[in-house]
Amino acid sequence: MIPLDICQPVLQVDPEYLLANYPDVMKIVFATALGILLGVEREWSQKPAGLRTFSIITLSGTVLTIVEEPLLLILGAVLIVIQGAVFAVEGLKSGEGNYLLTTASSMMLAYGVGVLIGKEFYQVGVIVAIFATLLLVLRRELHGFARNLSKDEIQSALEFSILAFVIFPLLPSESLGPNGAINPRTIWLLVVAVSAIGFVNYLIVQRYGAKGIAITSFFGGLVNSAAVIGEIVSRARNQSGFTNIAVGSILLANAAMAFRDLFIVLTFVPELAIDVGAPLGAIVVAGVVFSYFVSDWELDFEIEFDSPFNLRTALKFGLLFLLVLVVSATARSMYGTSGFLVSSFLGGLVSSGAVTTSVVLLVQSGELAPGIASSGIIAAVTGSILVKLALAISMDRSIGVPVAVATSALITVGVVATAVTVMFIT
Repeated sequence: MIPLDICQPVLQVDPEYLLANYPDVMKIVFATALGILLGVEREWSQKPAGLRTFSIITLSGTVLTIVEEPLLLILGAVLIVIQGAVFAVEGLKSGEGNYLLTTASSMMLAYGVGVLIGKEFYQVGVIVAIFATLLLVLRRELHGFARNLSKDEIQSALEFSILAFVIFPLLPSESLGPNGAINPRTIWLLVVAVSAIGFVNYLIVQRYGAKGIAITSFFGGLVNSAAVIGEIVSRARNQSGFTNIAVGSILLANAAMAFRDLFIVLTFVPELAIDVGAPLGAIVVAGVVFSYFVSDWELDFEIEFDSPFNLRTALKFGLLFLLVLVVSATARSMYGTSGFLVSSFLGGLVSSGAVTTSVVLLVQSGELAPGIASSGIIAAVTGSILVKLALAISMDRSIGVPVAVATSALITVGVVATAVTVMFIT
């Protein structure tokens, strides 16, 4: 029996101490662990190379790097490539070419991970191993996702990638325009971020939207709440017994819009979490709860959306964002806080997302105090909710009263949450 007091110092040794005093040993441990991680999926998929093979490959990369013999390191890489080629040829002969090509590629990547650990790029090696394992595990999901993409969606994503990753670095980072409110690089970064949020929800609607009107209403509202409400009201006008569903869907679309704006705020300006989070969070919760009690969600429903990763859509949002930003900054400089709030409300009639994003930029640049910024965002969300009420009534007056009641309840909840926040929290 080993005395506990002898084991205790060993158990208390921290990783930094081990890395500093036993670097090569820790490299070998790291490499083996990452090799096991990479090999688990291959073993689970019953491929020729599994846990032991991948562990040995990463271990080889690390050991040959520690030895510091470039020729041995190159020789090891060549042997891995040859082994991978053998697997690929065997796969083509047996009809499992795709699977064994993946195994061959994974073996080369495992060797690279071992080299990274040997060179003490621990974080990079761990990240590469984790992402590679995710790609292996999510093979079926990724293939299904790729097969479901249309040609137009792929083309739109490519166009947007060029603008996001090629044009973005070329944009000037200096502040321009009135009061230095316009920073082209920051503006485009926010446009990319908002479009990415829309694209994720667009994919959710495309994949799961037909399974229920609730999913379409909420996640579709994150993409384009006006489109959801327009389609819902049109369906209510032509289909009897659809009024309660229309009211619930409008509530969900407004809740989704508030959730999107809240997410933008929390991501880029977390110091507004309380001022904005309370009213918008209350609107989100109230919209979901109210819709649950007023509607029957058994009905399946589909809406066609344009991809948010469309070049035209992104540029349209960017121009609208720029316009709202300039108008808000100008209104505030000329008419003070009241001018800013009025411009925010009017901007919300067009796009609360554009107003929220512009307010975020003004706060980041120091042009706007957090308290005023919060009021501007709430005014924009209120304007957006009211314009959707007007849209619904203009399309079908018969649902005007129930939609007006639901909208009033939603705004009342937001006002009460704002008042409570001002009086008791901030």
